[in-house]
This record gives sequence, structure tokens and C-alpha cells, in this order.
Amino acid sequence: MLSRTADHLYWMSRQIERSESLARMLDAHYRHSLLPHTPDVVARDWRATLSSLDVLDPYLERHGEVRPQSAFHFLAFDRDHDGSIVSCLRQARENARAVRGTITSEMWETLNATWLDIRRYEPEAPDSDIGAFLEWVRYRAHLSRGVTLGTMLRDEAFRFTRIGTFLEGADATARMLLALARPGLPPADEPAGPDAYAWTLLLRSLSAFEVYRKVYRDAVTPWRVTELLVLRDDLPRSLHRCMNEVHENLRAVGNGQSAETERRAGALQSAFRYGRLEQLLAPGLDVFLAGFLEQGRDLGWRIAQDFLVPATTY
Repeated sequence: MLSRTADHLYWMSRQIERSESLARMLDAHYRHSLLPHTPDVVARDWRATLSSLDVLDPYLERHGEVRPQSAFHFLAFDRDHDGSIVSCLRQARENARAVRGTITSEMWETLNATWLDIRRYEPEAPDSDIGAFLEWVRYRAHLSRGVTLGTMLRDEAFRFTRIGTFLEGADATARMLLALARPGLPPADEPAGPDAYAWTLLLRSLSAFEVYRKVYRDAVTPWRVTELLVLRDDLPRSLHRCMNEVHENLRAVGNGQSAETERRAGALQSAFRYGRLEQLLAPGLDVFLAGFLEQGRDLGWRIAQDFLVPATTY
């Protein structure tokens, strides 16, 4: 497969996944905002989210201070910010348009319709429903993935869409956990006190609350939430599951220069398969997640060097 074609497919799937992950993050904030909180707590939570996404400095340069409304708009609707939901869906559509001969017509029609619909959305309109909008973004991402799974030939093109989807999914889960991590501390194996609702929202935002109840049948604790989202290989959005998929699909498209990339993906997969949570989190949850995100960036860079059109960000 041409590297440029693989590049478009890889980034198309990453941008679809990123738009959904942002919608999940923002939905958690939206639901949390319905409860009474002091302005300092609200600003702290938004700052943690912006920091976990590595966009705190660009946001502050533009807006000066962290305010819920401007932070929400920055992450959802700002067309000048490449990491907003609107920008991700635009870029996903442009990447799909570049490879219309490789993807199926149903995939193109789904992404094109999503972009045309979001262009007509007016967030400042009096009757706009933020909750409904975020649910719509998640639905369109689900639809795009379903069409991909239901219509694409299981060839190299399909493999690159899966690599992009799961590498981005792992990144998003790690960042959502990082937003709740306390510096230098492992998560507690006891109810989270004032932050209990935030951990429950994290589960709900990752569609994992019912799974948590089925697995643990007990109160929500930060340790168990972390265990579920890091080590469970049967949870679709866990780090373990995502790295299993990345490694499997990298092996399927391996070439003469990708051995080291496959080895590093396999090392990450093995750390989750054979590692113990208390060992992984000994330096603190935040340190572990920062290290994982750095390894994910390195893996993205190596995938670009081995298969794609090299770029500067991953």
C-alpha cells in the first residue's frame, strides 16, 4: 500500500476516535457541572482536563484564564484549534475524501454527512442542547466504526484504520484517567469521598459503569476503576485491550523496517498482560500515565517512519 494512502486512513480513524473521546470528556464535565461546586473547584477540574490534553498553554494564550464556557467552546467548536471536535471531524472527512477509492462508499457517505451536519450546528442558538450535541458526536463515531467493520475488506487498509483507532483510544483513556490522578499517589482502594462522583462519571463517559458493576459488584473506588481501565483485556477502551489491537494489526502489516516498532508495541502489550497494577502504579498514577503517553507518542512516531508520511505530531 502507498504510504500516503495508509497515512490518510490512519489519521482518518484517529480523528474520528479523537472527536468521540473529546465528546466523552466534555459530557463528563457537563454532567459534573449540574452539581453545586465552588468556582475554584470548577476551574481546577477544567485546568486538569486541558493539561491532560496538552492544550492548556494554547488555551491560556487565547483566553487568559480558565472559564468553563470558553474552555468548552475551545474543545468543541473552535475551528482555529486543530484539536477541537469540529476540527477533528473536518480533518477526518478530508482524509476520507483523499482515499475515496480505498474506503467503501458507505464510509465516505457517513463521514461526509457528519461534517455537513456539524457545519449547520449553532452552539450559540437559544435552543441548542449541549448534552444532545455531545451524544450526537458519540453516535456518529459509533456509526462510522460500525460502517467500517461492516463494509471494509480485511486488507491492509482496514488494518491501518484499526491501528489509528486503538492507538488514539489508548491515548484518550490515559488522558481521562490523568485528569483525575493526584500527583505522586497511587489511587486509593476505598471510596473516593468528595471525588467519588467524578470517578463514577469517568466510568460512564467510557461506557464502562455497567461493566464495573458486573465485575466488582461493590462501591466505586479509584483503584478498581484504574484496574478496570488499565488491565482488563476484555474492556474495549482499556489500555490493555487497545494495545492488544495495535500490536496485532501492526504484525499484520509488518514490513522490513518495522521490527522495532512491533517490538515496542509488544512490550507495552506484555506490560499490561503480565504486569501487576501495584508495580505499574508504584511511582504514582500520574507518573505511570505520563510515561505511557510518552511511549504512545514514540510508537506513533515510529509508525509514521515505518509506514506513513512522517509528520511532527502524533
